[in-house]
Amino acid sequence: MSNFEDSAFGAGHDHIFLGAAHEDNERRTWMVIALCSAMMVAEIVGGTLFGSLALVADGLHMSTHAGAMLIAALAYTYARRHASDSRFVFGTGKLGDLAGFSSAIVLAMIALLIGYEAVSRFLSPVPIHFGQAIPIAVLGLLVNLASVWLLSGDHHGHGHGHSHGHSHGHGHSHAHDDGQGDAGQRIVCSAGAFAVTIFEDGVPPVFRITPETSSSKLNAGAVSITTIRPDGTQQTFAFADRGGYLESKDDIPEPHAFHAVVRLPDGEQQIAFEEHDHDHNDASAAAHRDHNIRSAYIHVIADAAVSVLAIIGLLLARAFGWVWMDPLAGVIGALVIANWSWGLMRDTGGILLDMNPDRRMAENVRNVIEDNGDAVLDLHVWRVGPGHMSAIVSVATREAQRSPGYYHAALRRFKELSHLTVEVNAPRAAA
Repeated sequence: MSNFEDSAFGAGHDHIFLGAAHEDNERRTWMVIALCSAMMVAEIVGGTLFGSLALVADGLHMSTHAGAMLIAALAYTYARRHASDSRFVFGTGKLGDLAGFSSAIVLAMIALLIGYEAVSRFLSPVPIHFGQAIPIAVLGLLVNLASVWLLSGDHHGHGHGHSHGHSHGHGHSHAHDDGQGDAGQRIVCSAGAFAVTIFEDGVPPVFRITPETSSSKLNAGAVSITTIRPDGTQQTFAFADRGGYLESKDDIPEPHAFHAVVRLPDGEQQIAFEEHDHDHNDASAAAHRDHNIRSAYIHVIADAAVSVLAIIGLLLARAFGWVWMDPLAGVIGALVIANWSWGLMRDTGGILLDMNPDRRMAENVRNVIEDNGDAVLDLHVWRVGPGHMSAIVSVATREAQRSPGYYHAALRRFKELSHLTVEVNAPRAAA
């Protein structure tokens, strides 16, 4: 017998999976379009009135810049206005990724055009009007720097996901877990030497006990940690074997400032943890990143980089007669833009194909379910919007009273898991 249940955590069941800074990023993008459009009109009109072909050409270049920004702005506006449209089965949260992918293609085309023009000028140098070209390059750089400033609010899209960095007292030497957690404390017992860490990867933090050598081994059932907070409250944590390290079954409430008693087979050891600065980890950042604002940001950064290279190339060409410096700057700029374009295309393309950007989320969901004695038959986790993950999980249980609601409650701890579908395969009733 199978039971199904579907829910959208934190958003009712309206399937609205927009990023936390969606409206703010939308406003910033439209502001950049207004700035670029004003500069475009000024350059084209000024160039026409004063007979400056270079100024008109830069104005037309600015129009392509504004057009690229328009992709991002329209994606934000459309996604917001149609966020509740039932035709979008999982909402419009991935529209920004589609816009980012489109922008990445535009960036790649710009890189090719710049590279082609640069090679052409290597083969057939053209005279450079330094008096016009240098001021226009400087003006373009100023516009791009202003655009960077307008877009710099949340372009990486980190959102609220974070991991903790903890500093520790008692003079213990620091050790690390599997490379994805925080610096921890070292304990030594008859079973070997171990690192005790607080691990967090966008979900509530847990204790991890990791052996420093392959010969160090602990039985999960023989280990526990009791935290003693400044107000005297205590909490005991049991552990589960994760194959290579032990992990507490319960998560650690904030704040992470307490003394801890580690109970081992041959006695107890005391360690202390102090709350310290918060740092973003890569997996959580990937889950929260707004690729639409990122693509707009890359556009203006790329244009600013080209402007800087152009100014350097023009100044050297004028000062030393190195005419080849101008096309060389173009080649370097094309390579830089191509590299940024590929990174953006790779990240957004993976999301559009439902590639899971945070594989540890799937591992954590599986661990929560299997810690309760059940088995995960099938599990799929993917991103439906900035800071919003969706999961479909099929569970086999021997407990007839465990409905899908039981697993929804158990998995509610994952703040980024905004949408969850659970299938429960309960034991069949005896004939």
